[in-house]
Amino acid sequence: MPSSVQLIRASDLSDVAEYAYAATAPKDSRLIFLAGSCPLDEHGTTIAVGDYAGQAAACIETMKRALAASGATIQDVISTRVLVASSSQSDLVTAWEVVRDTFGEHDVPSTLMGVTVLGYDDQLVEIEAIAAVID
Repeated sequence: MPSSVQLIRASDLSDVAEYAYAATAPKDSRLIFLAGSCPLDEHGTTIAVGDYAGQAAACIETMKRALAASGATIQDVISTRVLVASSSQSDLVTAWEVVRDTFGEHDVPSTLMGVTVLGYDDQLVEIEAIAAVID
């Protein structure tokens, strides 16, 4: 099923960004606001300790499960915020590459942020998302 989300490209803005600059959803869409997806197993233990890419992948899987429980898929995501506990740009890029590759051509507007600390022991990555679906 095609997404109800429309990604917007701005021709007068740099094309170096690996995402759309804006997105819209139809007026009758149901918005889904996901909590930050964390790299936790079913027991609440942080997985992929010390591994930015591994934690980003785990966050994506958590996000996909939360989307499914809400009646949505990754193609319905309208924007993301990727939080990375690091002051090193290379760590942020490592996490971002996992997110970017997962979304592929559905390259929603996104913010990538380095933060001081995240909420769980050994947590390095968290991904927030908003989705829109037509019921």
